[in-house]
Amino acid sequence: MVEENIPEKPDGVEGIEKQGVEGLVHTLHDSTDPKVRQYAAYLLGKTQNPRAIQPLIEALGDFDKSVRAQAMSALVMIGKTAVEPLSSAMREPQWETRYRAVEALGKIADERAVKPLIQALKDNRDHVRYMAAKGLRDLGDSDAIEPMIILLKDENRYVRMMAVWSLSAIGGKKVHDALKKSLEVEDDDKVKEAITQAMK
Repeated sequence: MVEENIPEKPDGVEGIEKQGVEGLVHTLHDSTDPKVRQYAAYLLGKTQNPRAIQPLIEALGDFDKSVRAQAMSALVMIGKTAVEPLSSAMREPQWETRYRAVEALGKIADERAVKPLIQALKDNRDHVRYMAAKGLRDLGDSDAIEPMIILLKDENRYVRMMAVWSLSAIGGKKVHDALKKSLEVEDDDKVKEAITQAMK
């Protein structure tokens, strides 16, 4: 059961709950109030209607952070039918869209998400690389080991730490050897600590 992220109901939106998918899409697209857009995204997720997927993916790039987060949760509520469109969203130029798409893919945890998540480990934005590593931790697919080992040399310490935790969740001799090697060259104390914990 997917945990619902239920937003606060904004004032004056009584009629919104009676709207069908088309009406909610219109509200999500056109309302100037971020709280109303956020609520429309939540309701669209509850419909679990495939017609809601594309508008919600577009909302992953909303200028308001709470709307982006809600659109991501709504896509997770819709579930596996959103995997392919979310994978396509990885080509979006706006990093916020890619970040939230990767987060949704990790939470839906479908095996078809493995490939796009591995691809996202090479994203030019560290937020996206971090979230891809996190998603792969939960999927535990051995195909992710090699690309994740590369992330142990990432410029961002949080990305390196997430790569450590994700690799340790997958486990095995190859992972252990890579972590050991990484520990020898790592100069950040926090990352060193994570590697030491992971190798226990």
